[in-house]
Amino acid sequence: MLRQMRWMTDREGRWELDLESPATMEGTARPVPGDPLPLGLSRGPRVTRTKQLDFFHRFMASPLVPTFSASRAGLSLHHAHLFHLAQNWSFTILEQLHVQKLVAAVKDKLSSRQEGVPWSNDLKRHLHQVMSLGVGTELLITPDTTLLLELYNIKKGDRGKAIIHHKFPQQNLTLAASWPGLFVDKQGVYWDVPLSLSADLASAGSSSGFSYHLLLQQNSGEPKCFGGDETIEVPLALLPGLCAKAAMSLKKSIDVWRKKEDKLKMVQPYDVFLSDPHVSFTGIVGAVASGSFGDCSKRISVPEETRKSNAFRMFRERNKFAAFADLFASVNFTAQHGNFQRLFLDLTRVSARFDISSGSLFLRGASHLAQDFFFSRRPDLETFCDVCPDVIVSLQQQIVGPFSFRVESSVAIDPRSEEHFVRVDDSVFAIDWALKVLGSAKATAWYSPKHQEAMVELRFLEA
Repeated sequence: MLRQMRWMTDREGRWELDLESPATMEGTARPVPGDPLPLGLSRGPRVTRTKQLDFFHRFMASPLVPTFSASRAGLSLHHAHLFHLAQNWSFTILEQLHVQKLVAAVKDKLSSRQEGVPWSNDLKRHLHQVMSLGVGTELLITPDTTLLLELYNIKKGDRGKAIIHHKFPQQNLTLAASWPGLFVDKQGVYWDVPLSLSADLASAGSSSGFSYHLLLQQNSGEPKCFGGDETIEVPLALLPGLCAKAAMSLKKSIDVWRKKEDKLKMVQPYDVFLSDPHVSFTGIVGAVASGSFGDCSKRISVPEETRKSNAFRMFRERNKFAAFADLFASVNFTAQHGNFQRLFLDLTRVSARFDISSGSLFLRGASHLAQDFFFSRRPDLETFCDVCPDVIVSLQQQIVGPFSFRVESSVAIDPRSEEHFVRVDDSVFAIDWALKVLGSAKATAWYSPKHQEAMVELRFLEA
């Protein structure tokens, strides 16, 4: 599934906006600038985690919503109490139960309890060890302006965020402050930045045409690995400093074939975005530029990155300033069979996305390969690697009714490896439950074997 412009590729990876993550009770994180987004973490339009939980409780008979993160507390159960204080003002209490800690506490009390002393009373005194609480409030200041304040793990008082979102006629503006800011790198390792401030302005989403995106990011304090592993090297992009980014792109979609006939009359599809059999291509080309001030500018001077790309780079170590500019492109192929109306096997969907994260590197490699071909020289394997795109393939198959199985995998092409020229680096498995009444929405339960993470969430308007 082709990501929106807000998730479009720049030289350093996916755009740094909030994404779903099971690592904390807030349910969000940001990708480290310079790293691609780990598979499984959603990128589509979404509502806040609090509203997702409330929807599960009210309409899907799910009083407890599970998440799993092997690197953190294992299995956790979440519940939210949403109170509407006024027509434009709501208050939320979040609860997170750490199941493994609860089981360990019960075993410990059963093995060590004294005669005549009810173990349940002692367990209640230690309930704070297995429960985390959070509070939040959302205020609709104007029809186009929303203020969100949330505090997590309030017993320690160590996590919180504030977000102001405003909708202009043609743009969306988001101002955010997180203490600490939670980031995730390409290996799935989470990082806490003591204070992270951002201002984000993006053009309103469109199916084709011109889009742009502006971002101002300020990180303060020394980043720490979320989990306490001090042996892991801190990503340079998370060091203190200010970073400004701008990206623009052109998007074009072409339907090679689309069939709108032969639908069942008076039968609503389980998902209106998945109701037409088709074969289509979507292409995006664009440019990105960034400027960094402070310690975070050191990432531009990494020798390995500088050697393998001839993008515009400027680094002034004395002034702690760096600038960067490059091109990017993406091509997405999608083929679908079925209208997703019938009870069984009425949807089979295959897609493949090819990302060129550095246009300058690709053009240089393509030029060298053309010269090698013209002069009948044997191509250099490193040059061949420069033109190999990042590939993600996806398969979705209806099982029964609104339920479908989906697998998404990243595929690496490495001609330097004699044994594994093409290999699957990462896969995510999911069960989707299409919410027919909402037109195009689904509850998704996904699991990532590589990162050992799982989550249940709501996704909207994904095609």
